Amino acid sequence: MSTLRPDYAEACAEWAGRVRADAEQVDRLREVADGDFYGPIASVFRADPRRTGDPVLDLLKTLVRPDETWLDIGAGGGRFSLPLALAAKEVIAVEPSDGMLDVLRQGMAEHGIANITVHQSRWPAAFAVKADCSLVSMVGNDVAEIGPFLDAMEAATSRLCVIANLDRSPPSVFAPAFAHIHGEPRHLLPAIPEFLTLLLAKGRLFNVTLIPRQPMTFESPDQVLAMARRQTWVKEGGEKDARLVDYVYANLVERDGRYAFSFAPGSMAVVTWAPS
Repeated sequence: MSTLRPDYAEACAEWAGRVRADAEQVDRLREVADGDFYGPIASVFRADPRRTGDPVLDLLKTLVRPDETWLDIGAGGGRFSLPLALAAKEVIAVEPSDGMLDVLRQGMAEHGIANITVHQSRWPAAFAVKADCSLVSMVGNDVAEIGPFLDAMEAATSRLCVIANLDRSPPSVFAPAFAHIHGEPRHLLPAIPEFLTLLLAKGRLFNVTLIPRQPMTFESPDQVLAMARRQTWVKEGGEKDARLVDYVYANLVERDGRYAFSFAPGSMAVVTWAPS
């Protein structure tokens, strides 16, 4: 990091400041330990690898060459690893969560997909990995050391780096609930606007495709409540949890059997660039 360009160092420092402000707030207000953050709600992230009508996946598939290896950093339950494996020679899936990896492996077994190599690890990984293309989807917003994260991504990639993320960080959906429960505004993590600033400061030329995105919806109010507990860090059965339950059920909107706080669309950005 000692050779960073001054503007890139400044952008990394601003990014890190926002991540650390979020972490300090969570550590101060939390009622539950870290554990496997996504474990209790991993099933929400299950997706059919042969699905249609997913514009982000449709765009990613246009980038895949059948003889290439893709690296999926923060693969989660395989939302993109599984369909990419149907089109590519191999997918290397890196994911730290036990719960998410259970969903990914269940998807591999259910759909007969065997060309995914799974590594349970955080990124940057301690093991050497090489791929033609690398993908980071909905990951990295809470990584303070974003410079080494991107450096490792580029070092592992020979042809194309891909970031798919939201115009606002995922916790922003639950920011009003957080403020209501804890009595202070939520410190929001950086998202795509700050990431594009990083890439420009890093001296990378990139392409951006903005895709309208429907909000995350849930099958039941209980699923919303489970996610809200994770995003507000309250302990089930406590005083704050009672207020959270009231807030969730008072503010939920139902449409066609799905539940959300709002059905207003947002944007997903797919950013591509060649590694240095």
